[in-house]
Amino acid sequence: MEDREETTIGNGKDCQTQKEESEDEQEEGGEKVEEMVVDGGMEDLNGFISGGTVFSEAQEGEVVAEWRPGEPVTPQHVLWLNSYTEEYLCSPEDNIFNVNFSRFKIRDLGSGAVILDIKKHGPTEIQDVIDLDTSRFIQYHFSPAFLALREIGATLEFTVGSKALNRFRLIERHFFRNLLLKTFDFEIGFCIPHSRNTCEHIYCLPDLEPEIVEEMIANPFETRSDSFYFVNNKLIMHHKAEYSFTPQRETYPSKQYKNCQ
Repeated sequence: MEDREETTIGNGKDCQTQKEESEDEQEEGGEKVEEMVVDGGMEDLNGFISGGTVFSEAQEGEVVAEWRPGEPVTPQHVLWLNSYTEEYLCSPEDNIFNVNFSRFKIRDLGSGAVILDIKKHGPTEIQDVIDLDTSRFIQYHFSPAFLALREIGATLEFTVGSKALNRFRLIERHFFRNLLLKTFDFEIGFCIPHSRNTCEHIYCLPDLEPEIVEEMIANPFETRSDSFYFVNNKLIMHHKAEYSFTPQRETYPSKQYKNCQ
């Protein structure tokens, strides 16, 4: 999909899209997905690699209809939102496919260095139970050097319950205050029932003006993002994140989880 004219900060450049699928089912101890360290119980492992399509925010003069609780949230709606959301646009109960994230890793594609690697330790069996206690909000602390990176890979490991995922899609909206930095749209695709999966999203980071970079560093956690997960164009999960790029790591911890229901 071609980029549209953007009024946001960014270079408008798309990463080349790649997508790879491993065998639907792998025996435990068999072939490993590249660069992944898999814990026990990951016998059914599907791998995906995708690059995100960049979308623009709403053009000047266009009106985005206000969303009201109970109304369906579509990909088109979140693509045209002009600010970070104040509320969650769905509830944990909407995750009827029992998608459960077990690992999140960020690496610099230029150097190969792993920047962040978070694992959630839990039972090895795939449980067809909605996790109502899942954390939907997280704070990250990165060094100022993170803002100079050009391409990063973000790997998700997740399990799927008894229902297959069709057209599994992630849309991310990144803001500094009310300024849209960039939108990423990732098509993860089909996931079989009772499967464990990995997906690495390739991000081309925007070229930011030096003044904006200075403001982002000086104002921790005012850079924020919404992550919307869709199945068949129906919103099933909504996660939020805040980011700090200050050098004082003793002041702001590297990561914090909060349950925001």
